[in-house]
Amino acid sequence: MSFSLRGTVPRIDQVGVEERAASFTKRSIKNESKRTGLRLAVSMMDLTTLEGADTKGKVSQLCRKALQPMAARYDCPPCAAVCVYPNLVAHAVKELEGSGIAVASVATGFPSGQYPLEIRLADVRDAVNSGASEIDMVISRGAFLEGDLQRVSDEIAAVKEACGEAHLKVIFETGELQTYDNVRLASQLAIEAGADFIKTSTGKVSPAATLPVTLVMVETVRDHFLATGKRIGVKPAGGIRTAKEALQYLVMVKETAGDAWLTADLFRFGASSLLGDVELQLAKLADGNYQSADYFAKG
Repeated sequence: MSFSLRGTVPRIDQVGVEERAASFTKRSIKNESKRTGLRLAVSMMDLTTLEGADTKGKVSQLCRKALQPMAARYDCPPCAAVCVYPNLVAHAVKELEGSGIAVASVATGFPSGQYPLEIRLADVRDAVNSGASEIDMVISRGAFLEGDLQRVSDEIAAVKEACGEAHLKVIFETGELQTYDNVRLASQLAIEAGADFIKTSTGKVSPAATLPVTLVMVETVRDHFLATGKRIGVKPAGGIRTAKEALQYLVMVKETAGDAWLTADLFRFGASSLLGDVELQLAKLADGNYQSADYFAKG
């Protein structure tokens, strides 16, 4: 694929994007709609552990949490996926067998993306061979910022091929891309190179997901659908910690891309701490009072 993409991608009005994103924080949501939205948010969560001290026991605990986030009486759905490093994929697959919950794996030299391409591709193949049905890759931000879009596109395409049947989520690390124009350009580039999802962040860099950045990405997938009829997913990850924030993202998705994107097939939250606050809010809506966070098992 040769690149003339930079001249064809629309420029982003920073003030306009930030004002529109801020408008989603001002919506008033009634309790029943709030309950429905929070349950939907849980069903869209990729529960994630990506620490150097991760163990099989920690992954087992996370899988149990994904299977049943809350006591049955709260009627809370399971999460969409569990996301782990490649060496723990096989264990997560075993823990979640038959559940319908996906196992995702960060590969391609996460979080830096600075490894040689062949090592990154081997990382992907290893994760897929271990049973991962989703791969979260990081782009080379250095190559992107140097303007080498061809290299970034070729690497995404190569990872997509290495994924086989597994879905590919492409992580931009938007906190390092500097401008909304770059986020829009990276989004279009990744889509055209074969991404099934575009994802904001690794969670290792601040700022991570923000409403304005995610709005730019959602507008990109909407415009791609209007042009081609093909839907691409979006995953904000990192920094989304409260139920209130999750609802703001869902309102944004509904009003920007439409109800078709209000499904785990097309929208995910990268969540390590978000679930805890959503649980507290669901319990309050059901019981009429806040429970102590100590009553809920940690992921």
